[in-house]
Amino acid sequence: MKRALVTGGSGGIGAAICKRLAADGMHVIVHANRGMEKAAAVRDAILAAGGSAEVAVFDVTNAEASKLVLEELLAIAPIQVLVNNAGIHADAVFPGMSSAQWHDVIDVSLHGFFNVTQPLTMPMIRTRWGRIINVSSIAALTGNRGQVNYSAAKGALHAATKSLALELASRGITVNAVAPGIIATDMIEHAFDDKAIQNMVPMKRAGTPEEVADLIGFLASPNSAYISGQIISINGGMI
Repeated sequence: MKRALVTGGSGGIGAAICKRLAADGMHVIVHANRGMEKAAAVRDAILAAGGSAEVAVFDVTNAEASKLVLEELLAIAPIQVLVNNAGIHADAVFPGMSSAQWHDVIDVSLHGFFNVTQPLTMPMIRTRWGRIINVSSIAALTGNRGQVNYSAAKGALHAATKSLALELASRGITVNAVAPGIIATDMIEHAFDDKAIQNMVPMKRAGTPEEVADLIGFLASPNSAYISGQIISINGGMI
């Protein structure tokens, strides 16, 4: 049974990803930082459905804390599927953006990617099979007012995805990024009303977390072996 780690696994999209990977027969490690209760609920739902899961709690921005937990997980077996889904928003127009807003968003999305991915890479290489999937955003492709920090973090993640894909291609490991558009989660509940969504999205609706999870499930499967270094957007035709 392959083991998968999903950072930010307690959130709306993260929970859907965890459930999809578990349904595909993987043992899923549901990561959380402050959302331990939600992560435990995702784990329990997976177990109730006959799947295999556990919870891991650590702050992806803390390199040492991340390393300690990951070493404990790796002592059991390699992690061959990694979904870097953890991310935060701290929106503000750039002239009014604080240093904390800038650094906090960069720390989670970009430094968190390094702190989690780097310790897992060599054990994954030794198995000669792996899938690394980075969850990005349409904001990295088009930009978005009030999200210079978020767009910068996710845009850098795109570049890292392409470079790491080149490094790992000969080792049986693919590296891709998924860039969702407007997805129906708590995070966007107060950001877009139905009228705004219909104006912005050619398909006239928000996407669902399950639709994002379906794409990630495919990228995590053996069927995606020849897809690597790609930024795949899922946005209902917005771009």
